[in-house]
Order: sequence, then structure tokens, then C-alpha cells
Amino acid sequence: MLSLGSTAVQQVRLTAWVRGRVQNVGFRWWTRARALELGLAGSATNLDDGRVEVVAEGPEADCQALLDALRGPGTPGRVLGVTARWSVARGGLTGFVER
Repeated sequence: MLSLGSTAVQQVRLTAWVRGRVQNVGFRWWTRARALELGLAGSATNLDDGRVEVVAEGPEADCQALLDALRGPGTPGRVLGVTARWSVARGGLTGFVER
């Protein structure tokens, strides 16, 4: 937990697997833009099975906002489902990259 004065901000890692028509539709670029708007670090990676894996680290509320966006109606392509795993932030990530 990072302490900022009297306010504590929980740093977390979100790993999300997005399935549907999410490759070759600008989904990783869109995800990167949303993550950077939220100040998150991580990556969006195409997987061989057609899913996109999203890894993001930062404040829990901002990671939750990204997850909500991934599940929301404004994504490129067609999202059929999102599976999420939460864990402790590992650190060491800078920026947000498409892979």
C-alpha cells in the first residue's frame, strides 16, 4: 500500500482475458488509450487462441475503471466475455504497450 499523507492507495495488478472478435479491430490500441488516460502501466497482447490479454497495474479504482471499460459497450470489435484476476502489483512496469 502506498501512503500519500493520510490517504492510502492500494496498488494492484489486473490481468484480464477478453474473448470475442477482439483481434484486428483496434482493440489493443483502444485498450492502451483507456489505460493511459487512467495512468495505468501494462500491456495488451494478442493471444494465439483469439483472445486479448490485458495486464494493468495502478490504483485499484483505476484498474476497476479499465475493467469496466473492457466490459462496456464502447469497445471496438465484439466482446463476448472478460475474465479477470486480481493480484498484488509487482511493479517494474512503465507505460502501456501493445504486443
